[in-house]
Amino acid sequence: MTSCALSVVIPIFNERENLPALARRLRRALDGLGPEWEVVFVNDASRDDSMDLMRRLHARDRRFRIVSLARNFGHQMALTAGMAHARGELVVLMDGDLQDPPEVVPRLVAHLREGNWDVVYAVRRKRKERAPIRLLYYGFYRLLRRMANIDIPMDTGDFCAMRRRVVDTLNRLPERNRFIRGLRSWVGFRQTGLEYERAARHAGEPKYTLRALFKLAFDGIFSFSYVPLRLGMWCGALVSLLGLAYAAFVIAGRLMGAYQQIPGWSTVVVAVLVLGGANLLMLGLIGEYVGRVYDEIKGRPPYVVDEVVSD
Repeated sequence: MTSCALSVVIPIFNERENLPALARRLRRALDGLGPEWEVVFVNDASRDDSMDLMRRLHARDRRFRIVSLARNFGHQMALTAGMAHARGELVVLMDGDLQDPPEVVPRLVAHLREGNWDVVYAVRRKRKERAPIRLLYYGFYRLLRRMANIDIPMDTGDFCAMRRRVVDTLNRLPERNRFIRGLRSWVGFRQTGLEYERAARHAGEPKYTLRALFKLAFDGIFSFSYVPLRLGMWCGALVSLLGLAYAAFVIAGRLMGAYQQIPGWSTVVVAVLVLGGANLLMLGLIGEYVGRVYDEIKGRPPYVVDEVVSD
């Protein structure tokens, strides 16, 4: 592939309302960095006319390239496909709904070059989503920070600028259940943050449903933490100790003649429900890890490309 100075990777799923403004603001922001740039749109099987709009953008400016996936593989896989096709010495990842402002890209690139960093990730200083969503994000990042076995910066998304060697390292990682902001931290190199104010969505409805957000959260937790399994082990140890203590209490009571048999059925029913629920919970947690192992050992590609519209 012919290299260029800068690639901007943007996953697109039903963003027809945002594409004209996105392209206009990108061109204005990137032209200030020089002519050697490209935008890699990754069409994640959009059901509206987003693909037609992207084709027209490419026809007018060949620096707008398109990678179209064979079906909807999800946001993280779309970013993965875009990184695999990006040709830039520097690569920026961002969303296509203009919540990640294109005007921040020159700041990320300048900070990357001036400080000799390998990764500059954008830190969200302020969010414009609804209060319940903001609360969920706030809680998730702090929970992940405590549970993860690596240091994942809080209040950061996929919006970042990276050098080619970091992108090449990420492209070599074989795993399918990807949490890119976690993988970005895992690979290391010299990283720093840059604060920005996250904008409101420019137009249209959010494409990340609550279910998709929870899946992303689970991918982050189960990919970078064994705490759920260890928590189950400690809960099992605690229940065992409580059971032994209760058995000792019953034996002592009978020896002292306080009563001749265990009083009532409520204790038995509660114990069965608590232990049964705990067992099912732990089976579910183990199943999450086993399912991810099963996904990996099948060896299927993480995505399938239907078409590449390039030079």
